[in-house]
Amino acid sequence: MTDTVATRIAMLKDDPATAALSRSLDVYYGDPHRDARMDAFYSRFVEPGALVFDIGSHVGDHIGSFRRLGARVVAVEPQPLCVRALRAIYADDDRVTLVEAACGAAGGSVRFHVNSANPTVSTASTHFVRAADGAGGWEDQVWDAEIEVPVVTFDALIDQYGVPAFVKIDVEGFEDAVLAGLSRPLPALSFEFTTIAREVALRCLDRLTALGFDGFDVALGDDKSMSFQRWVTADEMAEQLLALPHEANSGDVYCVSRESGG
Repeated sequence: MTDTVATRIAMLKDDPATAALSRSLDVYYGDPHRDARMDAFYSRFVEPGALVFDIGSHVGDHIGSFRRLGARVVAVEPQPLCVRALRAIYADDDRVTLVEAACGAAGGSVRFHVNSANPTVSTASTHFVRAADGAGGWEDQVWDAEIEVPVVTFDALIDQYGVPAFVKIDVEGFEDAVLAGLSRPLPALSFEFTTIAREVALRCLDRLTALGFDGFDVALGDDKSMSFQRWVTADEMAEQLLALPHEANSGDVYCVSRESGG
C-alpha cells in the first residue's frame, strides 16, 4: 500500500461520514502478506493490460490487487458509503472505472438492504436477509435501512467496457441475479457462495454450465487456496458445496470456460 493510499484510508477512518467502514478498511488494507497472497493467487487469471470486472467492490481491496497485477478495472458498487471510499482511495487512478450501481438480471432499479454496522454484508437479496435471520454465526447482523439503487446488467457492462479476462462477483446472495444478466461465456470468473444460501450457488452453477463454463474449483473463506487444485465438473462442485458444514460459512467458486481461453 502506497503512502498516498494509506493517508487517504486514515482520512476515511477519521471522517464521521465514513467511520462505519473503519473495520473493513482495517481488515482489507495494510497487510502486505495478505496483499502478496492475493496477487500470487489472481496472477493465474489476470495478466498486465487485462480488463477485470469487480462486481461488488465494497472498499476495493481486490481492485488494489488487480491494479498491482497491471489490469484495468471496472468496479461495480451500489452503496453510496463504499462508493465514497472508492472514489477517495482510487481518485488519481485513471485505469479504475467506478460504476455506482448494483448488477442484476435486468436494468432498472432494486431495493437494497443496508447493514449499517457491517456494510460488507449489505445486499440486494431479500432472501439472503431472511436466510440470515436466526442462522448460526449471523445472530448479530441487522439490515436496518433500505435504499433504491440503479441496476446494470453484466451484458451492458461488457457492451460498454469490453469483454473481461476475469470477473469477481461478491454480492451477498445476489450472484444468481448477476449471472442471469450474462449471455456469453468468458475466460474466467468467481462468485461468492454462503452456506445459508447454497441454492443460490447451485443456480449459479446451472447458469454457468449453460453458458459454456466447464471447469470449477473453490476456495473457502478468505483463504486464497483452491480446494481441488484441478478443474472439476459442475456436478462435482455442487456435491462439494452441499457437503460443506454450516460453519464453513462462505467462499468463492472459480469457474473457467476453456474454449474461451480460461
